Amino acid sequence: MADPAPLARPAAPSLESLGLRRNRPLVIVDVDEVLGLFMEGFGSFVGEQGYELRLDRFALFQNLFRPGETEHLELSEGRRLFDDYFHTRCHEMEPAPGAVEALRRLRPHAEILILSNAPPQAERLRGQWLARHGLPEALILSSGPKGPITADLVAQSAGPTAFVDDLLSNLDSVAEHAPATATFQHVADLRLRSLAPRSDKHRRIDDWTELGAAIEAVIRT
Repeated sequence: MADPAPLARPAAPSLESLGLRRNRPLVIVDVDEVLGLFMEGFGSFVGEQGYELRLDRFALFQNLFRPGETEHLELSEGRRLFDDYFHTRCHEMEPAPGAVEALRRLRPHAEILILSNAPPQAERLRGQWLARHGLPEALILSSGPKGPITADLVAQSAGPTAFVDDLLSNLDSVAEHAPATATFQHVADLRLRSLAPRSDKHRRIDDWTELGAAIEAVIRT
């Protein structure tokens, strides 16, 4: 989902520092609503805090309400809940159906890098979540449009590259800054799929079995 607080873009680390090899294809994958069911987990968290998450639109803070009210929460309150969730509970969400198995099938053919727009305090718990579910440990936390950092990363790779995200803003950014990279849109939450905008510029595949096969076809050409 959306990155609510873009910060200054960090320099991309080297692939070697992440334990990745340059001479293989590179697949860059988002976490929230791609590998994991973020809205489901965040919704449970805000419910415990006495609020409601109503999926009326493909958004984040505009879907947060006090029970019985029709105006969404103030942005400052939504941001507080968002930060608290990533500080304490982001490791408890469920994986997206089929995601773990799809990445396991891709591993023999590509280096896999997790690129997540999340607050810095999420790094430890997000890393634990990936490890617990057998997902790749190469993780970068970033913020804002993902095109520039993706361009820095794919420039280090000698093979074909692919990028998966749920947000068109990130997909468009990658298409602009790394145009040779194949872009795929995936929306994990069934409730969000009809609300999520799509674009002819990016392949939209919401089933991870099909998505994994499509990525493999791209990186093995």
